[in-house]
Amino acid sequence: MRAMEVSRCLDKKLTMFGFEVADILGIFLCLSVLNFLFGQSSLKFFFAWLPSIVLALILRYGKKGKPDKFLIHWFRYQIKPGILSAFSEPGEVVFPPRLKGERR
Repeated sequence: MRAMEVSRCLDKKLTMFGFEVADILGIFLCLSVLNFLFGQSSLKFFFAWLPSIVLALILRYGKKGKPDKFLIHWFRYQIKPGILSAFSEPGEVVFPPRLKGERR
């Protein structure tokens, strides 16, 4: 009986043209919104395509040397509150039980 083949590279990140999937979604979202707004203009190249190309170049060279999913982690860090706590805010103070004859 033949053994099943399993991919040896399960942790490989998905990239297209050197961009991560989130980057590509951001670039095409920018292009589609700007094309929707300025698509009928005679200066469509300058108002829709050029900003999208500049965004792609900024992402390409700005993320060089950064870890995977850098922008997603950075964005999550920016929208979180300034102080993170493992516990909820204290309510009523409850002292631990005492033995007889013990003082506070």
